[in-house]
Amino acid sequence: MPRAGLSPERLVAAAADLADEAGYEHVTLSALARRFGVKDASLYSHVRSLADLRTRMALLAGGELVDRIAAAVAGRTGRDALAAFAGAYRAYALEHPGRYAAAQIPLDQALVTDSPVLRRTAEVTYGMLRAYGLEEPDLTDAVRLLRSTFHGYCALESTGAFGAPRDAQESWDKSIDALHVLLLNWPREGRTPGG
Repeated sequence: MPRAGLSPERLVAAAADLADEAGYEHVTLSALARRFGVKDASLYSHVRSLADLRTRMALLAGGELVDRIAAAVAGRTGRDALAAFAGAYRAYALEHPGRYAAAQIPLDQALVTDSPVLRRTAEVTYGMLRAYGLEEPDLTDAVRLLRSTFHGYCALESTGAFGAPRDAQESWDKSIDALHVLLLNWPREGRTPGG
Protein backbone atom coordinates (compact mmCIF):
# COMPACT_ATOMS: atom_id res chain seq x y z
CA MET A 1 0.00 0.00 0.00
CA PRO A 2 1.41 3.40 -0.89
CA ARG A 3 2.72 5.56 1.88
CA ALA A 4 0.83 8.55 0.48
CA GLY A 5 -2.41 6.78 1.33
CA LEU A 6 -1.79 6.85 5.07
CA SER A 7 -4.30 8.70 7.21
CA PRO A 8 -5.43 8.38 10.82
CA GLU A 9 -8.69 6.76 9.66
CA ARG A 10 -6.91 4.16 7.50
CA LEU A 11 -4.44 3.36 10.27
CA VAL A 12 -7.20 2.90 12.84
CA ALA A 13 -9.27 0.73 10.48
CA ALA A 14 -6.20 -1.41 9.69
CA ALA A 15 -5.38 -1.68 13.41
CA ALA A 16 -8.96 -2.82 14.10
CA ASP A 17 -8.70 -5.42 11.33
CA LEU A 18 -5.37 -6.60 12.75
CA ALA A 19 -6.92 -6.86 16.22
CA ASP A 20 -9.70 -9.08 14.86
CA GLU A 21 -7.22 -11.26 12.95
CA ALA A 22 -4.37 -11.60 15.44
CA GLY A 23 -5.77 -10.38 18.77
CA TYR A 24 -5.94 -6.97 20.38
CA GLU A 25 -2.70 -7.54 22.29
CA HIS A 26 -0.81 -8.00 18.99
CA VAL A 27 -1.66 -4.53 17.70
CA THR A 28 1.57 -2.54 17.81
CA LEU A 29 2.86 0.37 15.79
CA SER A 30 5.54 -1.91 14.34
CA ALA A 31 2.96 -4.50 13.23
CA LEU A 32 0.85 -1.75 11.69
CA ALA A 33 3.84 -0.23 9.91
CA ARG A 34 4.69 -3.65 8.45
CA ARG A 35 1.11 -3.97 7.20
CA PHE A 36 1.51 -0.71 5.26
CA GLY A 37 5.10 -1.40 4.20
CA VAL A 38 6.48 1.69 5.93
CA LYS A 39 8.82 2.47 8.80
CA ASP A 40 7.35 2.92 12.29
CA ALA A 41 8.29 6.60 12.27
CA SER A 42 5.95 7.20 9.32
CA LEU A 43 2.96 6.52 11.57
CA TYR A 44 3.74 9.27 14.07
CA SER A 45 2.45 12.01 11.79
CA HIS A 46 -0.98 10.29 11.98
CA VAL A 47 -1.13 8.94 15.55
CA ARG A 48 0.77 10.19 18.59
CA SER A 49 1.47 6.82 20.21
CA LEU A 50 0.24 3.28 20.68
CA ALA A 51 -2.05 4.58 23.43
CA ASP A 52 -3.51 7.14 21.01
CA LEU A 53 -4.03 4.42 18.39
CA ARG A 54 -5.76 2.17 20.91
CA THR A 55 -8.02 5.00 22.09
CA ARG A 56 -9.02 5.64 18.47
CA MET A 57 -9.66 1.91 18.02
CA ALA A 58 -11.86 1.94 21.12
CA LEU A 59 -13.92 4.80 19.71
CA LEU A 60 -14.19 3.14 16.29
CA ALA A 61 -15.32 -0.14 17.83
CA GLY A 62 -17.66 1.61 20.26
CA GLY A 63 -19.27 3.44 17.34
CA GLU A 64 -19.71 0.25 15.35
CA LEU A 65 -21.17 -1.54 18.36
CA VAL A 66 -23.66 1.20 19.25
CA ASP A 67 -24.73 1.51 15.60
CA ARG A 68 -25.50 -2.21 15.56
CA ILE A 69 -27.34 -2.05 18.88
CA ALA A 70 -29.33 1.07 17.91
CA ALA A 71 -30.48 -0.56 14.68
CA ALA A 72 -31.48 -3.72 16.55
CA VAL A 73 -33.52 -1.98 19.28
CA ALA A 74 -35.24 0.59 17.04
CA GLY A 75 -39.00 0.43 17.58
CA ARG A 76 -38.77 -2.18 20.32
CA THR A 77 -39.45 -1.99 24.06
CA GLY A 78 -39.28 -4.24 27.09
CA ARG A 79 -38.03 -7.78 26.63
CA ASP A 80 -37.92 -7.41 22.84
CA ALA A 81 -35.60 -4.41 23.12
CA LEU A 82 -33.47 -6.12 25.78
CA ALA A 83 -33.12 -9.26 23.64
CA ALA A 84 -32.28 -7.20 20.54
CA PHE A 85 -29.73 -5.14 22.48
CA ALA A 86 -28.13 -8.23 23.98
CA GLY A 87 -28.12 -10.13 20.69
CA ALA A 88 -26.44 -7.27 18.83
CA TYR A 89 -23.87 -6.94 21.62
CA ARG A 90 -23.10 -10.66 21.62
CA ALA A 91 -22.88 -10.92 17.83
CA TYR A 92 -20.43 -8.03 17.65
CA ALA A 93 -18.27 -9.43 20.45
CA LEU A 94 -18.07 -12.85 18.79
CA GLU A 95 -17.64 -11.60 15.20
CA HIS A 96 -15.06 -8.91 16.04
CA PRO A 97 -13.08 -10.10 19.06
CA GLY A 98 -10.20 -7.65 18.61
CA ARG A 99 -12.44 -4.64 18.06
CA TYR A 100 -14.58 -5.73 21.00
CA ALA A 101 -11.49 -5.96 23.22
CA ALA A 102 -10.52 -2.45 22.15
CA ALA A 103 -13.97 -1.17 23.10
CA GLN A 104 -13.43 -2.42 26.68
CA ILE A 105 -10.35 -0.34 27.51
CA PRO A 106 -10.75 2.44 30.07
CA LEU A 107 -10.76 5.88 28.47
CA ASP A 108 -9.73 9.27 29.82
CA GLN A 109 -12.73 10.87 31.53
CA ALA A 110 -12.38 14.11 29.55
CA LEU A 111 -12.58 12.12 26.33
CA VAL A 112 -15.64 10.25 27.59
CA THR A 113 -17.43 13.54 28.24
CA ASP A 114 -16.60 14.93 24.79
CA SER A 115 -17.17 11.79 22.69
CA PRO A 116 -20.32 11.71 20.52
CA VAL A 117 -19.92 7.92 20.27
CA LEU A 118 -19.95 7.44 24.01
CA ARG A 119 -22.84 9.88 24.47
CA ARG A 120 -24.84 7.93 21.88
CA THR A 121 -24.01 4.67 23.65
CA ALA A 122 -25.40 6.10 26.88
CA GLU A 123 -28.50 7.44 25.11
CA VAL A 124 -29.31 4.09 23.47
CA THR A 125 -28.62 2.07 26.62
CA TYR A 126 -30.44 4.37 29.01
CA GLY A 127 -33.31 4.74 26.56
CA MET A 128 -33.81 0.98 26.49
CA LEU A 129 -33.69 0.80 30.30
CA ARG A 130 -36.07 3.72 30.89
CA ALA A 131 -38.87 1.53 29.50
CA TYR A 132 -38.45 -0.41 32.75
CA GLY A 133 -39.18 2.75 34.75
CA LEU A 134 -35.62 3.09 36.02
CA GLU A 135 -34.09 6.43 37.01
CA GLU A 136 -30.73 7.33 38.54
CA PRO A 137 -28.96 5.89 40.43
CA ASP A 138 -30.75 2.66 39.45
CA LEU A 139 -30.03 3.29 35.75
CA THR A 140 -26.28 3.25 36.36
CA ASP A 141 -26.56 0.11 38.47
CA ALA A 142 -28.63 -1.64 35.78
CA VAL A 143 -26.17 -0.63 33.05
CA ARG A 144 -23.31 -2.09 35.08
CA LEU A 145 -25.22 -5.32 35.64
CA LEU A 146 -26.09 -5.74 31.96
CA ARG A 147 -22.59 -4.88 30.76
CA SER A 148 -20.92 -7.27 33.17
CA THR A 149 -23.40 -10.05 32.35
CA PHE A 150 -23.07 -9.65 28.57
CA HIS A 151 -19.30 -9.23 28.73
CA GLY A 152 -18.81 -12.22 31.01
CA TYR A 153 -21.00 -14.46 28.88
CA CYS A 154 -19.25 -13.43 25.66
CA ALA A 155 -15.79 -13.81 27.21
CA LEU A 156 -16.58 -17.32 28.41
CA GLU A 157 -18.30 -18.33 25.18
CA SER A 158 -15.46 -17.05 22.99
CA THR A 159 -12.94 -19.24 24.79
CA GLY A 160 -15.13 -22.35 24.65
CA ALA A 161 -15.56 -22.36 28.43
CA PHE A 162 -19.17 -23.57 28.31
CA GLY A 163 -18.57 -27.30 28.33
CA ALA A 164 -22.01 -28.56 29.33
CA PRO A 165 -24.03 -30.18 26.55
CA ARG A 166 -26.83 -27.56 26.77
CA ASP A 167 -26.78 -25.26 23.75
CA ALA A 168 -25.19 -21.87 24.55
CA GLN A 169 -27.99 -20.06 22.70
CA GLU A 170 -30.63 -21.65 24.94
CA SER A 171 -28.71 -20.54 28.03
CA TRP A 172 -28.36 -17.06 26.52
CA ASP A 173 -32.11 -16.83 25.91
CA LYS A 174 -32.81 -17.95 29.47
CA SER A 175 -30.37 -15.32 30.75
CA ILE A 176 -32.24 -12.61 28.83
CA ASP A 177 -35.53 -13.83 30.31
CA ALA A 178 -34.02 -13.67 33.80
CA LEU A 179 -32.63 -10.18 33.23
CA HIS A 180 -36.01 -9.01 31.96
CA VAL A 181 -37.73 -10.28 35.11
CA LEU A 182 -35.05 -8.66 37.25
CA LEU A 183 -35.42 -5.31 35.48
CA LEU A 184 -39.21 -5.43 35.89
CA ASN A 185 -38.72 -6.06 39.62
CA TRP A 186 -35.67 -3.87 40.15
CA PRO A 187 -34.98 -3.05 43.82
CA ARG A 188 -35.36 0.73 43.59
CA GLU A 189 -32.99 2.98 45.49
CA GLY A 190 -34.41 3.70 48.93
CA ARG A 191 -36.84 0.75 48.87
CA THR A 192 -36.32 -2.68 50.28
CA PRO A 193 -37.04 -5.64 47.97
CA GLY A 194 -40.66 -6.71 48.26
CA GLY A 195 -41.54 -3.45 50.05
